[in-house]
Amino acid sequence: MWNQVYNPLGSASLSTIAAAIPVVTLLVLIATNKVKAHIAAIIALVAANLVAVFVFTMPAGMAIRASVLGVVTGFFPIGWIVLNVIFMYRLTVSCGRFDLLQRAVGGVTPDRRLQLLLIAFSFGAFFEGASGFGTPVAVTGAILIGLGFSPLAASGLSLIANTAPVAYGALGTPIQGLASVTGLDPYILGAMVGRQLPIFSLIVPFWVVWAFAGWKGTKEVWPAILVTGISFAASQFAISNYVNPWIVDIGASLISMGCLILFLRIWSPPKLWLSPVLRNRDDSAASVPAPKPMDTTPLTQAELISALLPWIIVCAVLLVWGSGWFKNAVNPIFTWNYPVPDLHQMINKVPPVAPKPTPESAVFAFQYLSFTGTGMLIAALISGVVMGISPGKMIAEYGRTIRVLTYSLITISAMLAIGTLTRLSGLDATLGLAFAATGVLYPFFGTLLGWLGVALTGSDTASNVLFGNLQKITSQQLGLSPVLMAAANSSGGVMGKMIDAQSIVVASTVTNWFGHEGTILRFVFKHSIALACLVGLLVMLQAYVYPFTAMVLK
Repeated sequence: MWNQVYNPLGSASLSTIAAAIPVVTLLVLIATNKVKAHIAAIIALVAANLVAVFVFTMPAGMAIRASVLGVVTGFFPIGWIVLNVIFMYRLTVSCGRFDLLQRAVGGVTPDRRLQLLLIAFSFGAFFEGASGFGTPVAVTGAILIGLGFSPLAASGLSLIANTAPVAYGALGTPIQGLASVTGLDPYILGAMVGRQLPIFSLIVPFWVVWAFAGWKGTKEVWPAILVTGISFAASQFAISNYVNPWIVDIGASLISMGCLILFLRIWSPPKLWLSPVLRNRDDSAASVPAPKPMDTTPLTQAELISALLPWIIVCAVLLVWGSGWFKNAVNPIFTWNYPVPDLHQMINKVPPVAPKPTPESAVFAFQYLSFTGTGMLIAALISGVVMGISPGKMIAEYGRTIRVLTYSLITISAMLAIGTLTRLSGLDATLGLAFAATGVLYPFFGTLLGWLGVALTGSDTASNVLFGNLQKITSQQLGLSPVLMAAANSSGGVMGKMIDAQSIVVASTVTNWFGHEGTILRFVFKHSIALACLVGLLVMLQAYVYPFTAMVLK
């Protein structure tokens, strides 16, 4: 057995700096745009191993096994989702159905700002609720780039829009993960998150349009933004507090889409915004040809059904794949669990991170049928048959998809390797303890801890599992509500989703903007920090200031 060490240098400051080396290395290398993302990820993984072994005293064999486990879990399930989402997208492009989908959206509105509301925010929230784990950014980014948006606009704005729904993603998986490590009721946790995020569900649609079109462009469509935000936020609050935390995103996204489409039948902006690039930036010419003018010719009813049918199939399949009854039915039969030798339950998480020495799990759960990527593959194959694509053409297209995504899959696997190693070596716990030492300011910095967790792991679920119990323990020591701070970990975490390297790689991949991950990171980073700080300020008010304290559940 090896016990994690959280202050190996005898100085909390120096140990925290050492623990931050891998993630700082990764972000700096990507942000420079001079190092390819997959090379940056590999360099950061090497740095993480060196820090874990030579500073945090983790046995070298354990560090290597943890890295390999992370590489494999990076492909299954994250890379597996991305591969099959892009395969689905390429199938629809190859047979002309994606062109029809573009025209269908253009038939709702040709205004780019309103397309962002409909696709990046509302439609993306549906895919977040149904499957999560990179799917919404992959789908909405592909649709936006197909509609003619510039690569930076399509990728960056999809990342910003995919924030408010993340805490309830994949049918409430982050809430369930948070409940599992804290022992708190998932319904209460879901309700508490539902008293934090609706405020930002109202803000984010404005924020996305502002980031794209500026204040003047935003003011011109404020009624539509307000309809989108209020319908989503009100539904998010009502479902999370009075129904359950599992269907929040699906219900809120459908209501939001319906309200926006109905509103656009009776209202239109005074001037149409047809530019596909970010305001005052021509960011489309770097690696892809300039987008063609969008065809907004109205579709016949048959064409509309033809355009939507592949995505209806995707939605139906992913709803089944994301449901608990399906996973409970197939996982006992179609799962291969592999406890990693000399790693599984050979590492103890110790106080103050855990109340007592607790062995860390290191199991590769190959749930090959219930993986969201498997559902997406099945949906793509069904859609291919419906669209009349021959088996031979589908196989050839799958091979081309693998070739296109090779470097992206390497990057994603290396990212997960870093996340797995930092979790098992205790580097992330050292960073968490630094946040926990902020005293009366802990509600603010504890929220940023959730942000950091998602930025490191790429998953609100993983961040909740990683820091949920630490939030509970620290809040009890400081006399704060453990429900408040556990929920704050999840709510703050959603703002880290736009800067986690996996999401950025997914965005660059689906927009064919390979090698520009640094540009995307620089664009979204300031938005991520600003929104995370706003969540932290709200949690501070909920912790100390009436009437916000009345919102806190016990």
